[in-house]
Amino acid sequence: MSGDAEAAARLISFGLRPKQVPGRDVVYADLVRRYTEDSAFKQLAHSIAAGLGLMVLDVSTRAGAVLAAVDESVFEIKMDGYARQSKIRERRETEKVLHGLVHLATAALGYPRPDDLADDTYIGRVSVEQVDGVVREACRILDERAAKAGTNNDPATDAPELEQAWRAYARRPAAAATKDGRLAADTTRGMVARALRFLSEQGFLVQVNTEQGGTYRTTPRYQVQVRELAADSAFAELSALGVLAVGDGAGTLRPSISDTL
Repeated sequence: MSGDAEAAARLISFGLRPKQVPGRDVVYADLVRRYTEDSAFKQLAHSIAAGLGLMVLDVSTRAGAVLAAVDESVFEIKMDGYARQSKIRERRETEKVLHGLVHLATAALGYPRPDDLADDTYIGRVSVEQVDGVVREACRILDERAAKAGTNNDPATDAPELEQAWRAYARRPAAAATKDGRLAADTTRGMVARALRFLSEQGFLVQVNTEQGGTYRTTPRYQVQVRELAADSAFAELSALGVLAVGDGAGTLRPSISDTL
């Protein structure tokens, strides 16, 4: 039994290494196979994960062990801490919503249709300019919506999540260079670039080139995570705005608006 527990714990430890995949590690692949074939071992892995404050979202040969931290877990990455590391000069709650909006748009662009999330062979592509463009287009639509309703003022505290963020995002410059030529962190594209780098470090994206501020492809690990996010009301709200557009079904995306803003 102790050997089984050690093996199950090792599977969970592999899941905590974002860029590790079963296809590159024989031991990892064997543990994934055991998880899928042995229900007792699967339950043991779930129990060990739960004891660590983790939830097993999926285990497969493509994605490996995909984990999510539960509330108050030592592994939890909180948005307020993430936002605090930036140089954005908004009040804390607004900072959190702005950063959340960037991550939300990235997920929605990576998988703009329900079928994309269901298709394990689908690979999406996102870029810094594309994500920023989609968020700004969402801001424009929300601005028009508010104007038509005669409420073009600061959004009320009980307004939908997106409407609480659109003004703060829209008034921030898209791009500005620092003295050494880097993209300033307090611009919207600086925010997006940081988000995509973070997702890459977590094994959710892989950078493919530096075009459009940096272009990335999605990974199976990210697909599992976004399936969980797709039930979120804010995700549905952004998708419903109609600012996303898909390509020819070959696993790539085209910008829904101009990349030049």
